[in-house]
Amino acid sequence: MAVWSLWSLLLWEALLPFVVTGAQVQGQVGGSALLVAERPPGFQIREAIWRSLWPSEELLATFFRGSLETLYHSRFLGRAQLHGNLSLELRPLESGDSGNFSVLLVDKEGRSWTQTLQLKVYDAVPRPEVQVFIAVSGDAQPPKTCQVFLSCWAPNISDITYSWRREGTIDLDIKPGGLFMDGHVLSVSLGPGDKGVAYSCIVSNPVSWDLATVTPWESCHRQAAPGMASYKDVLLVVVPVLLFLILAGLSAWHWGPCSGKKKKDVCADEVAPETENPLV
Repeated sequence: MAVWSLWSLLLWEALLPFVVTGAQVQGQVGGSALLVAERPPGFQIREAIWRSLWPSEELLATFFRGSLETLYHSRFLGRAQLHGNLSLELRPLESGDSGNFSVLLVDKEGRSWTQTLQLKVYDAVPRPEVQVFIAVSGDAQPPKTCQVFLSCWAPNISDITYSWRREGTIDLDIKPGGLFMDGHVLSVSLGPGDKGVAYSCIVSNPVSWDLATVTPWESCHRQAAPGMASYKDVLLVVVPVLLFLILAGLSAWHWGPCSGKKKKDVCADEVAPETENPLV
């Protein structure tokens, strides 16, 4: 009898295709998603059927003669719960649960009502990582201004957006002119009055967000501290010394003891006795 009722519902859906497209439902991996079965006013439900339409078509839950059933073989077996209002809850969500779903309702007068919903499951946003890069000036003294590049990255995740916030000020928004690589990199110019100013990188998706905060002036101070050298300073010392050693080696080879006509004769005289007195 239950099989006949299921086929009758599918037949009703084919003959009376009154379809309503529902809103998108968003969920997070490890959480839950509630697919709400909406109905027209005065629609008294007699039977219902929930199905997954994409990426694979599967039977998920049914309601026949006051009985709720969810023990159907599908990828949601053991994770689907049909509530008394015929809304379907899926938990815990997995990354592959995104897709399209439909619910077919039939009232006591035999009228059908079909609703489709789209579920999108997102990963939880991890804490981002922020690196500070300093554009070092050529002066030995600490600069009055410090040009900073802040690089933000959230590992192993997609479908996220990057934004920046200047902490401790009324205007928290960052001007777009200082943003590069779709918000991954922020360029700011700091002065002595910005010693305590912190910047936060915010990564988010529709269901979660996280942030990391840095105080870039501290990196400017470390870069300008005694004993700290920029890569430019290192090159100014290493390159001349390396050139000097190369030239000294070439000069020693050219002006060695056996170079020149006279020195060659001396070297030849030193070698000749050895050739004239063979071993007995």
